[in-house]
Amino acid sequence: MEEIIQEKISADHLLYVSLKYTKTCDVITNLIIRWRRLIDTSIDKIMKHAKKKKKISSVPLNPIKKIEQVRKLFKKDKNFLEVINMYEMFRKIEELRKERIGEFRKNVTLRVFYRGKEININLELLKIYADRLEKFISTTKQFLLK
Repeated sequence: MEEIIQEKISADHLLYVSLKYTKTCDVITNLIIRWRRLIDTSIDKIMKHAKKKKKISSVPLNPIKKIEQVRKLFKKDKNFLEVINMYEMFRKIEELRKERIGEFRKNVTLRVFYRGKEININLELLKIYADRLEKFISTTKQFLLK
């Protein structure tokens, strides 16, 4: 759990300090990469714990299989599943086509083209993502303490 908290602290710093003063799309991308690492670590810990508690037979090595397993374990938790959907986009953020809009200004936006859709990642959306991740972390913590 300590590892997850450390990633969250770093991500929060990027969101609330770095982005506030620099207002660049690079900071948004780095924040998403940090969140991806946080979710990666959480999924790994969840898989190990689920194996130990005999909820799953084996821990898959393939990231896509891990995502499928986590979806099955948390199929009733809507917020958790939303975070997993975000995570799928976060995993591909470096390869996706991106446009930078309004850099160095108040309304900095990173436009990402994902699965045929245009996603405008701005400060409001980042705050929504941060709230979802907060709930995700508390759900993960509860699961790991069972």
